[in-house]
Amino acid sequence: MIPATKRPASPPLLTSIASYPQHVFSALLLLSLLLMSQIGGRSFSANDYRAFSLRLQPLRNLLCSHAAVQESQATDLAAHEWGTFTSIAGPDGRAMDWLPLTGSTNLPSFVEHFRDVNFKGGLRGTVRMETPVLYFYSPRETSVSVDVSFSRGLITEWYPHADSINSSLNPRLLSLYDQKAPGSISWSSVHIDPHAAEEFPSGDSDNPYFAARQTSSSPLELPTTNGPQREKFLFYRGVAAFPLPLSVTISSDGTVFLQNDLPADGIPRGSELHLQHLASATTGHHPLRDPLPNSSPDIPPSSEENTSNEIPNVILFERRGTKFGYRMLGPLRDQTSLSQPSLDGSLDSLSSVLEGFLISQGLFPDEAHAMIETWKSSWFEEGSRLIYIVPRPFVDSVLPLHIHPAPANTVRVFVGRLELITPATQKAVESAFACSDRATLAKYSRFLEPILVTMLQGTTDSARSERLLSYLQTSNEILEEESSTNRDGSRP
Repeated sequence: MIPATKRPASPPLLTSIASYPQHVFSALLLLSLLLMSQIGGRSFSANDYRAFSLRLQPLRNLLCSHAAVQESQATDLAAHEWGTFTSIAGPDGRAMDWLPLTGSTNLPSFVEHFRDVNFKGGLRGTVRMETPVLYFYSPRETSVSVDVSFSRGLITEWYPHADSINSSLNPRLLSLYDQKAPGSISWSSVHIDPHAAEEFPSGDSDNPYFAARQTSSSPLELPTTNGPQREKFLFYRGVAAFPLPLSVTISSDGTVFLQNDLPADGIPRGSELHLQHLASATTGHHPLRDPLPNSSPDIPPSSEENTSNEIPNVILFERRGTKFGYRMLGPLRDQTSLSQPSLDGSLDSLSSVLEGFLISQGLFPDEAHAMIETWKSSWFEEGSRLIYIVPRPFVDSVLPLHIHPAPANTVRVFVGRLELITPATQKAVESAFACSDRATLAKYSRFLEPILVTMLQGTTDSARSERLLSYLQTSNEILEEESSTNRDGSRP
C-alpha cells in the first residue's frame, strides 16, 4: 500500500456536526434562530428562516466534506490480527482443566498486568490465550476505538495502556467456570500514523515479544496520563474456560484420534455470537448480514456463504531430544486418526509449511514470519502436540472484536496448540522424576501438573499412585521456582 499525501486531521467539532443528518442540522438551525430572536428582541419570519438557511448552506457543505474525508479514512483502513490458543487434551479428549498462568509467563517490564482478583487455588481454566497482536494499515493518519470481549475469560496482560479491563468482572469471583460476563479490554483512542517514527519501548533484544514488530504495519500512539505510549500493534493475553473446536484421544500405542466438535455453522453453542443468533429469531437482526453500524462485524459479511465447521489445517508434531517429526493432516471435517510421525523431520521445512498456512488464511508474509519467529521455540519444544488453524467463526464467537470506524478489511488468524499426553510423554516425565532430572522436567514446565494428573487417573497401582503424588508436589515446587526466577522476559 502506497501512503497518500499526509492530510491534516479534521477539527473535532466540524467532524461531529458534519455527521448530523439533515433533520438534526435543520433543528439546530431553528434553535439558533430562536436564540438570536430572544437576544435581539425580534422574531424571525419564514422568509428570514429561508434566507438565513441559504446563507449557511456553504458552511453545511464544508461540514459534509469533512465527514466524507472521515468516511474515506475508514474505507482504506485494514486490520490484521494473529494469536494462539494453548490447551491440553485430557483423558476424555476434551480440553483439560489446568493452571495456564504457571511457569514463565513474564513479559517486558512495560507490559501491564491484571492483578485485581485473587482466584482461589490459582487461575484455573482450559485455554491460555497467547499473543494476540492487532496490526493496522492506513495510508493516512486516522484514529479508531477497539473493543474485545473474551467468552468465559479474563484479560491478564496488555500493552499499550487500555482504558478499560474486565469491566464486568465480579471481584468476588473464585473461578472462571463461575463467570457469567465475558472478560474485556478497550482502547478508546488508537491513533494510527503511517508516517510516524518507530520509537517504541525497548528491552532484551532476545525476547520474542519484539519479533512481532517486524512488519510493515502503521505505528500506533495512545494517550495516557503519563504521556503517549507507542507500539507497532495492540497486544493482549488472557485465560479462559471455554471448550475447544476439537477433541483428541490417544490409544496405548500412541495413535491419535481426532474429532471435529463444531456444529454445522462453526459457532460453538453458548458463545456470544450464538446467543446473538438466537436473539435474531425475535428481533430480526442478523449478526452476520446486519452488523452493528460503524463497527467491525463478528464475521465479515462476505463470509456467510463460506461459513463452515471445517478446521482448515492440522499438524501432528513430536519432539524427543534433538529429533523431531511431523505429520500433516490437512482440513479436519469430521473424525480421523493419525499415527505418531517418524522423528526425521526438518524444522525449517515445518516453519515454511506453517507460514504458508498462515498466509493462506489472510496474513501478509511478514506477519506470518513474525508469528513463526515469536512462537517457534515454544511450538517446537519437547513433547507431542497438535498445531491447527482455528476456524474464523470460532475465533469471532469466543473473542468478538469491534473496531470503530470499521476497517474495510479485518483478518484474524489464530493457531491452536493442543498438548498431547502420549505414552512416550508419560514415560519421559516419570523417568525424569525418578532420576531427579531437572533438565528434562524443565522442558515440560507448565504442563507437568496435567501430565501427572492424567497418569494418576490411569493407574490402579497404589504404590505408583503414591510416587506420582510426590512427583506432583515436586512439580509445584519447580513451577514456583520458575515463576520466582523468571521476572524479566518471555514470549508475548
